Amino acid sequence: MTSRSASILSRLTLHRRRALVWTTAWRELRHEHAGGHEPADTHRPHLEAASEWLARAQDVTQSGGIARGYSITWNPYFRLRGWEPDYPETTGYIIPTLYMIADHLDRPEFADRAEHAAHWECDVQLRDGGVRAGVMGQPPLPSAFNTGQVIFGWLAAFERTGEQRFVESAMRAGKFLAERIDDDGIWRRDTSYLAHEDATLYNTRTAWALAELGKRFGVPAFIDAARQAFLAAANLQHADGWIPNCCMLDPERPLLHALVYTIRGLLEGGWLLGDDRLIRPAVVAATAIRDRMRTDGWLAGRWSEGWEPAADFSCLTGTAQIANVWMRLAQMTGDRGWLEPAHRALRFLETTQNRTSTNAGLRGGIKGSSPLNGEYGQYEVLSWATKFFVDAVIRYERITTGAPPLPAAALA
Repeated sequence: MTSRSASILSRLTLHRRRALVWTTAWRELRHEHAGGHEPADTHRPHLEAASEWLARAQDVTQSGGIARGYSITWNPYFRLRGWEPDYPETTGYIIPTLYMIADHLDRPEFADRAEHAAHWECDVQLRDGGVRAGVMGQPPLPSAFNTGQVIFGWLAAFERTGEQRFVESAMRAGKFLAERIDDDGIWRRDTSYLAHEDATLYNTRTAWALAELGKRFGVPAFIDAARQAFLAAANLQHADGWIPNCCMLDPERPLLHALVYTIRGLLEGGWLLGDDRLIRPAVVAATAIRDRMRTDGWLAGRWSEGWEPAADFSCLTGTAQIANVWMRLAQMTGDRGWLEPAHRALRFLETTQNRTSTNAGLRGGIKGSSPLNGEYGQYEVLSWATKFFVDAVIRYERITTGAPPLPAAALA
């Protein structure tokens, strides 16, 4: 290819990416500029729309796995516009969410979906017990983080079905993780090729999965490895709760998404193991984010040391995640004051959700960023953003109505 041809191709790719090329993206940006979509009077219509989006994201793959997301404009990485390939990582932790939908909305077909997805995860598990990085169709390289996330799905599926196959896959995955953690409690081997080896403290969420597996099936080695990972992260935290080295893309300005992965892992790990050394740092960090939320529920998509907002876009995944953390704190402590910031976060997210689009990839899902052209998940609707939003709405509805926790709720 000549340099002139390469230059023309580059300009064409950029042109395809621009929102004005695609009517759907242009309309979404116009809605955002006008203040967002009008939220419903209650959370329920938003929950139902998001649940249906997850169902469509599974149906389009025709495999049982769930699509990574939907590209509203031309995506140069995947070289497509539309539904992206099935994604083992997020399918794994969406499985418990599907069970929650089945129970909370009395939609038993979502339990069937969860079981189908769990079997698919067994089918695509790598020989060494790991779960592949990236989407299907990419090189089958293992990822420690992705392996942890799929353990959540297998545990939920076993809890519901009693099928031994799910335990066998989970145990192989746990062995994979326990063998690859370094002596200082940090996973550096078989992490994402995008990640710096010392910027992976978000693997507290991986440790949480490993601890759940070890507790349920009596494997002390799994519990010990998980505790080692939790303490490694807790010991590196600053006094104000700031978490360094937890974002693969920009460790100096971590995404809210990565920060909350780390916080949630510490919180749940501490609760599971009865270790206040882990819970306290998580509470300090969750409080710092709460105190910096705008009155309309907006949170910065990136942060810098000292909890300084470091971006002018909102990472919607992270906002949904921190709402779940605040509600878990309400459940753990009995302090219903944590519900107020969670409610604000949900209402903000609902203004970003398009429930009326004729585009099935947009309708009901949660986008990567607000605005749509923000830095994270640019021009995409993401399966994991939608998953964490569904989790948060279900938690909020059950807490505020006094309904008992769902069986799979601790694994979402």
